[in-house]
Amino acid sequence: MAAFRHLVLALSLISITILSAATNITEILAAYPEYSEFNDLLSQTKLADEINSREPVTVCVLPNGGLSSYTGKYPISVIKSILSLHVLLDYFDGPKLHKISEGSILSTTLYQTTGNADGKLGFVNITVLRGGKVGFGSGIPGSPLDSTFTKSVKQVPYNVSVIEVSQAIAPAEILTAAPPAADVNITALLVKAGCKNFASLIVSTGVLKVYESALDNGLTIFAPNDEAFKAEDAPDLSALTNAELVSILQYHALATYSPIGTLKETKDKITTLATNGAGKYALGVTTKGDSVSLDTGVDISRIASTVLDSTPLCIFTVDSLLLPIELFGKPPSPAPAPAPETSPSQSPAADAPAPESSAAPAPVLSPPAPPTNSPSDAPSDGPTDDSQNSTSDNSAGVLEYPVSMKTVLTVAVSVFAYVLLS
Repeated sequence: MAAFRHLVLALSLISITILSAATNITEILAAYPEYSEFNDLLSQTKLADEINSREPVTVCVLPNGGLSSYTGKYPISVIKSILSLHVLLDYFDGPKLHKISEGSILSTTLYQTTGNADGKLGFVNITVLRGGKVGFGSGIPGSPLDSTFTKSVKQVPYNVSVIEVSQAIAPAEILTAAPPAADVNITALLVKAGCKNFASLIVSTGVLKVYESALDNGLTIFAPNDEAFKAEDAPDLSALTNAELVSILQYHALATYSPIGTLKETKDKITTLATNGAGKYALGVTTKGDSVSLDTGVDISRIASTVLDSTPLCIFTVDSLLLPIELFGKPPSPAPAPAPETSPSQSPAADAPAPESSAAPAPVLSPPAPPTNSPSDAPSDGPTDDSQNSTSDNSAGVLEYPVSMKTVLTVAVSVFAYVLLS
């Protein structure tokens, strides 16, 4: 029975590992060359990262050539919006599509999460048509259902589903929604988002031109809101040199297009526009659920909102100023409690009365501890039950994940061998 439990545990862990690998949309589509163009666009627009960070999700793919009428005519920001409409935030496989209650449903798409969708633009209408076909179209009332379900491609039950549709879902409102990044007024967007102080600083220091020159290859801005400059722990920027102020403002931007999905998938520290040979000026990224925070090594600031996500430009607001460790250093460690001062003994003055010894109370002696109930042959220095179960000290690495995984897999292999040999 114990061996069977080990076997079940090992198989469960192996299944989890396989499932984790299978939910990477890029790896899934890599097995299907007929969707290589669609797959490349998911990576180029960073939508692959967004898809990988969500469950459940259904990706409606198009075979090669299915987007050719759009890719050569519209900027990448519009292509991303079209692709976002093909990512449904629900799980649909063939059987579920054909059993849609009342024959029709509006499904939320990834485009709805951008904040740019007006009315029902961020939804897709899925309707069971005559003859059993399933039609897809924009959620805007009156939109044609001119795309149909072709086949199921790959399913990881109730987490990720990939299905093929006959043609792109691209309503006119999507095609005219996003202006080219070069036409975006960065300062106007910042002012509208409540980041007037930050906008003023990047203009007065000339950092705005640095941002604009990086825009063609991708740009992500983390703009502190006006309240961040009023915080009690906010630094006095007027005390900094112009070079230091420029470094701080450049520290608030990346020379890459990094939407929220990409940030969620980030494991290593990321370099900023301030990074140079004299300092790393890097940012750490921490994720908790849907919340993403930036760690400078001095402070941590939460990404509060998305101002703009339009390839190749992304603008976020953050709750506090990002303070690079290169300029502000590590926060001081709390000082240890001061040791009690011991003054050298001094001879009492001749006229000082000596303290009466009777004033000091006699110490109260505790009664001797009762004998324990441990068996006579138990070692006096053996570990207690509490110490054996304690997880407060794992410095020996006994509870580290890789070691435990190796142990489980070793047991699984042994059991498999035993079953085969028997």
